[in-house]
Amino acid sequence: MPLTIVRSDITKMDVDAIVNAANTGLQAGGGVCGAIFEAAGADRLQKACDALAPIKTGEAVMTKGFSLPAKYIIHAAGPVYRNGRHNEEMLLRSCYKNSLAIAQKHGCGSIAFPLISSGIYGYPKAEALSVATGAIGEWLMDNENEMEVSLVVFDKAAFAIAGGLLGEVRAFIDENYVDGRIRDLFERTTAVFEEADMALSHIEAAQAPPPKAKKSNKMPGAAMKQAPYPAAAAEKFTGRLGEPFSERLLRLIDAKGRTDVETYKRANLDRKLFSKIRAGRGYLPSKKTAVALAVALELSLAETRDLLERAGFALSHSVMFDVIVEYFITKKRYDIFEINNVLFEYGQPLLGG
Repeated sequence: MPLTIVRSDITKMDVDAIVNAANTGLQAGGGVCGAIFEAAGADRLQKACDALAPIKTGEAVMTKGFSLPAKYIIHAAGPVYRNGRHNEEMLLRSCYKNSLAIAQKHGCGSIAFPLISSGIYGYPKAEALSVATGAIGEWLMDNENEMEVSLVVFDKAAFAIAGGLLGEVRAFIDENYVDGRIRDLFERTTAVFEEADMALSHIEAAQAPPPKAKKSNKMPGAAMKQAPYPAAAAEKFTGRLGEPFSERLLRLIDAKGRTDVETYKRANLDRKLFSKIRAGRGYLPSKKTAVALAVALELSLAETRDLLERAGFALSHSVMFDVIVEYFITKKRYDIFEINNVLFEYGQPLLGG
C-alpha cells in the first residue's frame, strides 16, 4: 500500500528513511525530535546535523540513521502555527514533498513520517493530518517511482479528524449501522427461506411421475421449455456471475476515461498488485482492494455493489467498514486518503493493497 497510517513508535520503523520533525537549527529538541536523537545516538547525530545547519522552514536535509533501524533520517523543518494566515499550509506541504524528493533521490523504497508541526509547534491536528495526506497523495500521483509511505502516530491523542466530517460520519453510522444489523439479518433470513422453498419445489417437481402425454397441436419442442428458475439457480449456486471481476474493472476504466496508472494510484495500490488483477482473468482481490478501485473510479453505490459482487463480496449495514465506505460513496467524496483517515479512527482496515 503506497500510503498507510500506522500506530507505532517512529524510531522503531523498519524503513529506508524516517522523517524528523526538526527545528531550523537542527538541534535536538523535545517530542518526536528528541526521541529520534536519543534512539539514533545523540552525539553522532548532532555532529552530522551541525554540518548541515541551519535550514529554512519547509526545507529538508538528510543524515545517516546511525543506531536506528532506518538507513537515513530526513530532517524537515515544519512551521510554527500562528493563525493559518502566514503560509503555514504551504510550508508544511513543502516539508512532506521535499522529504519525499530527497528520499527518491537516494533510492529509498520506503519512508515513515510523523505528523509534522502537530506537537509543540501548535498546528491543529486535524488540519495537519489533512495537509499530510494531501501532500503525500499528490506527490505519489505525480511521480512514476513508487514508494511505500507510512504516516506514523504514536497514540490516539496524536490523531484527529475535522469535527464536521467526523460528526457527519457518526450520524450516518448511527442511522444505518445499528438499525441495519437487524434489517440485514431479517433480509438474509428471508432470502434463505425463499431459496430453500424454491429449491424444494423443484426437487418435488423432479421426483413426481411424468404426466401422461396429451395430444397437442404445438410444435414438437414446445413442451421441453423449462421455467426460468433452474438455470438462474444453477448459475447462482455454481458462482458464475457472468463478466469476471477483472474484465468488468478494465471495462469500467475505459468507460471512465482513466489510465491504468491513474486508477491504481488513486486506489492507493502498488503497480505489482494491479498487474496481477489485470493479467489474471480469474484473479479475485481482497474486499478492501476492490472497494479502493471502486473509489478510484468514482463509482456510484449501485456500480460499487456490482463490482464487489464479481469479487464475491457485498456491502452490509451490519459491518462498520461497509457503512463508512457507503457514507463516502453516497456523498460522492472519493478522496481515498480522507476515507482512510476515518477508517483508521474507527479501527477499520484501510483501503488499498
